[in-house]
Amino acid sequence: MMDRNRKQLLSIIGTLRSEANRMLRAITGFAELPLQETRTSRTLSTFLEDRGFRVERGIAGMDTAFRAEVSFGRGKPAVALLCEMDALPGLGHACGHNLGGVASACAAAALARFGVSRFRAGKIIALGTPAEETGYGKVRMVEEGIFKGVDAAMMVHASSRRHVAKGCLALQKIRFTFLGKASHAAAYPEHGINALDGVLLFFQGIAALRQHLPDSVRVHGIITEGGKAPNIIPDRAQAYFYVRGETDAGMQDAVRKVKRCARGAAKATGCRLRMEEGPYTLSAMKINPVLTDSYRRAISLLGLEESCAPTDKNLGSSDIGNVSQVVPSFQPHVPISDGERVEIHTRSFEEATTSPAGVEGMMEGIRALALTAYDLFSDPGLARQAWSAFRK
Repeated sequence: MMDRNRKQLLSIIGTLRSEANRMLRAITGFAELPLQETRTSRTLSTFLEDRGFRVERGIAGMDTAFRAEVSFGRGKPAVALLCEMDALPGLGHACGHNLGGVASACAAAALARFGVSRFRAGKIIALGTPAEETGYGKVRMVEEGIFKGVDAAMMVHASSRRHVAKGCLALQKIRFTFLGKASHAAAYPEHGINALDGVLLFFQGIAALRQHLPDSVRVHGIITEGGKAPNIIPDRAQAYFYVRGETDAGMQDAVRKVKRCARGAAKATGCRLRMEEGPYTLSAMKINPVLTDSYRRAISLLGLEESCAPTDKNLGSSDIGNVSQVVPSFQPHVPISDGERVEIHTRSFEEATTSPAGVEGMMEGIRALALTAYDLFSDPGLARQAWSAFRK
């Protein structure tokens, strides 16, 4: 049964609906790419500033990142709501960051308004986290210590289904450059070393490797360079690969095997090989069971049921995994369609974020995040339990 305080919190959220919808549509129209989320960042941070948050912009060396906070008493527990902001090239907000960012900002605003007269102690922090699509923003913020002192980090992600404990895969990005020797492909082929042959043999090695990889690993790549003309033996060719795993250790083991395939292909074709790993490795999601249990109670109070679909399938990768390695975290999924499945990173997914079902999914996220944070503020022992589970 919903008590009076929770009902009051939900009533405050109801007054934010029109503003949330306005921000959702504005940010969807901006569709700003990673680290270019200027208008999106300004929209969210100004919304929070107008509601009494102390805002610091340009944190962690990123112009669009921000920290907005409101404190009560001694400022513990500290709960962070993560506002993702960026979009995809050519597809706009086909990952739903428009919806998730607004949900976190509005949940934070509702908690701040409610907590002025209700919370004895605590700190609400809204973090503007740019560049998720390049696996950069939250990783940089972790490295710069932005999450120090935070007791719980949370956000919602748009989806076809309602999931509470949905994880994400560890990810390493690697570029493989094969260097050969150019020559005329018809007149003097024997004088050349074909770099493209090295890349193609590398792909064959990966195809053979897949039989010996566990189901929890994903390896996929593309050829980004393959030569200039058919009558010139390519002296340079390049492949770009993602290697993922359900655990950091499993992903790193797969990376070692993929690199062996590349070295073997280079040796067989006489090419030189350069391997360049991405600047950041994404960690697997470390889901906090105490926080997910609290979120389950929240959606139950809202009269909602979790999807029975498995949560260990159809996983991607996200920089929130790195956050989950340093602070108790979780990222539940909210549905944005009326029973119809919409797949992420498609035009139909972007359209669903602003549909009536998408707006309802956003409002569900605001309510459930706020109720989960309410539990943390009203029961000081809950944060300690979350940290205990984190350390285990």
